[in-house]
Amino acid sequence: MTKAELVDRVAKAAGLTKRAGLQAVNAFVDTVSAAMSKGDKVTLVGFGTFDVTTRKARKARNPRTGQVINVPSKRVPRFRAGTELKKKVR
Repeated sequence: MTKAELVDRVAKAAGLTKRAGLQAVNAFVDTVSAAMSKGDKVTLVGFGTFDVTTRKARKARNPRTGQVINVPSKRVPRFRAGTELKKKVR
């Protein structure tokens, strides 16, 4: 599903115009992104949890040259599905 399809479905389900649906989807994405950039966790009970985790620094190997490369630690976004979403997907 593309963003445009998501906007259409949200607008239809909520009885909104496409423009209002786009604003709703963008507001959700912006709000979750802002919270995660601050390190906060966003939990939607039954749907899932958006949070940020830190990957440890590690050594990797360049497959072309075989040279060992140091990969620094970094923060990455993560989504963990909730129980209700897991049941619906099965």
